[in-house]
Amino acid sequence: MLQRPDDLPVVMTTGSPAIEIVIPVYNEAHDLAPSVRRLHDYLTTEFPLSFRITIADNASTDDTWAIASALELELPNVHATYISKKGRGRALHAVWSTSSATVLCYMDVDLSTDLAALLPLVAPLLSGHSDLAIGTRLARSSRIVRGPKREVISRCYNMLLRTLLATRFSDAQCGFKAIRADRARELLPMVQDNGWFFDTELLVLAERSGMRIHEVPVDWIDDPDSRVDIVQTALADLRGIARLSRDLARGRLPLKANERGESGASLAAQLARFCGVGIASTIAYLALFLLLRTTMSAAWANAAALLVTAIGNTAVNRSFTFGVRGRTAQMRHQLQGLAVFGLGLALSTAALAIVHALAPNAGRAVEVGALVVANLAATIVRFLLFRSWIFRRPANRHEMTVEEYS
Repeated sequence: MLQRPDDLPVVMTTGSPAIEIVIPVYNEAHDLAPSVRRLHDYLTTEFPLSFRITIADNASTDDTWAIASALELELPNVHATYISKKGRGRALHAVWSTSSATVLCYMDVDLSTDLAALLPLVAPLLSGHSDLAIGTRLARSSRIVRGPKREVISRCYNMLLRTLLATRFSDAQCGFKAIRADRARELLPMVQDNGWFFDTELLVLAERSGMRIHEVPVDWIDDPDSRVDIVQTALADLRGIARLSRDLARGRLPLKANERGESGASLAAQLARFCGVGIASTIAYLALFLLLRTTMSAAWANAAALLVTAIGNTAVNRSFTFGVRGRTAQMRHQLQGLAVFGLGLALSTAALAIVHALAPNAGRAVEVGALVVANLAATIVRFLLFRSWIFRRPANRHEMTVEEYS
């Protein structure tokens, strides 16, 4: 039997539970009853806080609503609500907007996540330490069971978010999340998506508003009978990323000033600065290549010119494009930049080799043309790696010195 930690405050008032757990469902007649009974039994016997379970039916066409209604009559603290249109985001928005609970949660009906992670998920929110909390399947200490296809898709999606939206949370799609009710009231009016992209959008807006996101490594077992259409969901997510990127870049969202003074540079602003640095670096690189080419082979001239300009490029992008200040991690950033330089060297060397294989007597103009194309490809790769790896802002800003990021 879990005991309430001594430092966990009693936050509920009469008639208002500490947490409300929403289970969005669509045509889940087979799984709904056993999952809700299992969750209710766990919360009743092992969970130390008051709770309410809300089944949110998204316009099911099978017996889901009848089963949800029966569970409401059978089990105390279980409620059922019917939403006339489909959409997980629509269901969460509807229930969370009217909830009287202190902390709002949701989990998938298959209960893929080990319920033992629920208290670690909500405790930092009840104590006021954090604003949102998410289960993560991508932490080193997480233990998950799922197929390689879903694993690859999940990692690629989260990498895409880090690259295009500069996110710092690790797992946007895990169906195991919680938010303080007061923070939900701030964010929900800005969230436009009603489907699967809802929680990703909520997390991005929370980060941009300076809210703290707590991550809990979870034990997670994939549901082999999942009804999620991976292709349609992926396309919807990509459309959501594109829309949110445009809105953030154009300042269309009424985000509050970041509580920690972060500027949160948009993708468009960073890309513009990176391109400016890239143009200057390319001019310097080509000039140095032509100068060195008079005394050495094309391969050695290319390598030397790339090395010199890569060091300068990393230093300028570090401070100008990505806003990194101070000497902390400066050497590590340069070493990582040299690793990226290695990719650029490989591309440009391959381009020269192809030119000389196809045209052994090619002149300087042909060599320069091939190098421009190769370095354009290398530049795209460099930007993605700079943004998502080398200069990615860590999730825990307290691990850094005050002056490192401005």
